[in-house]
Amino acid sequence: TVLRKRSDFLKAARALRQGTSSMMVQARKRAPGEADGIRVGFTCSKKVGNAVARNRVKRRLREAARAVLPEAGRDGWDYVLIGRAEVTANRPYDALLDDLRYALRKVHAAEK
Repeated sequence: TVLRKRSDFLKAARALRQGTSSMMVQARKRAPGEADGIRVGFTCSKKVGNAVARNRVKRRLREAARAVLPEAGRDGWDYVLIGRAEVTANRPYDALLDDLRYALRKVHAAEK
């Protein structure tokens, strides 16, 4: 499921975060009964570039999340992926996937 409400993004921003060379990942474990499954949101600041550049970065992040979250994400968690200027758009796709896996491992290790 995709995060759409500002309040969900703000809750994730106050929780765990892990930076990688190509993105920032914010994650939070939801309260029981709040929602089901894995939820994910995507965002980029205007530092990334114009609307075309920001949309390209978010498309790449969406594909990375689609590939990695079913295996590495945890049920009952919200994740927000934040694109970085210049790096996210130009990073090789395999490296992008590895960055996301690494960030999820670190976030879940910190939670324990």
